[in-house]
Amino acid sequence: MPDDSATASAPAPYADLTPGGVLDALDGVGLRGDGRLIQLNSYENRVYQAFLEDGRVVVAKFYRPARWSDAQILEEHAFAAELARAEIPVAAPIELAVDADSPFAAMVESAGPTLARATSAAGATYRFGVTERHGGRAPELEDPEVLRWLGRYIGRLHAVGATAPFVHRIALDVASYGEASRDFLLEQHLVSADAVAHWQSLADRALDACREAFAVASPRTIRLHGDCHPGNVLWTDAGPHFVDLDDAVTGPAVQDLWMLLSGERAARTRQLLDVLDGYESFMDFDWRELRLVEPLRTLRMLHHSAWIARRWSDPTFPINFPWFASPAYWADQCTRLAEQLEAMAEPPLGIPD
Repeated sequence: MPDDSATASAPAPYADLTPGGVLDALDGVGLRGDGRLIQLNSYENRVYQAFLEDGRVVVAKFYRPARWSDAQILEEHAFAAELARAEIPVAAPIELAVDADSPFAAMVESAGPTLARATSAAGATYRFGVTERHGGRAPELEDPEVLRWLGRYIGRLHAVGATAPFVHRIALDVASYGEASRDFLLEQHLVSADAVAHWQSLADRALDACREAFAVASPRTIRLHGDCHPGNVLWTDAGPHFVDLDDAVTGPAVQDLWMLLSGERAARTRQLLDVLDGYESFMDFDWRELRLVEPLRTLRMLHHSAWIARRWSDPTFPINFPWFASPAYWADQCTRLAEQLEAMAEPPLGIPD
């Protein structure tokens, strides 16, 4: 399980992870850089694009300390490799081994076939994985053929995901994403005092609605990408490929579909039908799961607030989320939870049962 015990007073991670340390760690596993290193946008982990002496460009992800166990990270890597073997376009980790000829070999050790640990000069340990760089642009989600194409690839991804369960990754359900998030925020007294009673009442009612929806839908759970929003899909002339399985979970199939939808209800319904037209070419879809779209959105809202709260000791978070501690943020969260209660009471995207 991820470290849900973390609080805002926890030590700041990555304090001594320097560009030189990143290049040294890569050199220690035989990936010798030419000195060029670009830090990529990531709040959760530290991710770098490194240019190598042999002309390759790789992406190195240094995992947030204490979030995932080695077993959970390696299971994510194994799932990505399984998808790649099935010719599903994903950014799969490459194998890593300590290079005895590197002057930095002593600072790294293997944590598995695709995971290594690097020890900084100050003694901190960071786990990292590496993928080849995959370029691309954002998908044009207003194009029905793009949506069908994405649906086909997600259907293929789910066909692989359904063949075996995760053993170590978490399950996306009301307890893990909803109840745990609500309880953490309340226990840490992170909801502003003027909004806490109203927020808790709305959160409790919203979680009741989520539980009811999951009970009625009774979804089959499979291995998922878990965070399949447009930013994690890169498009080229050859079609889409998927990146960042950091949030891979066990959950209902619709979790990997609903974040591709946007706009008013009628527009989202049309988009969903296009996605499912492609999806069902490779994977059956249980249409009862459509009643989970708004509950899953609600769980994501609660989980997002708790995610920021658990990372507040990381200097990156107060800088990028300065409004989090303000009364206005929690007033807005109350408004959004009330809207979600209304949305969960509506029929699922106008699709008949």
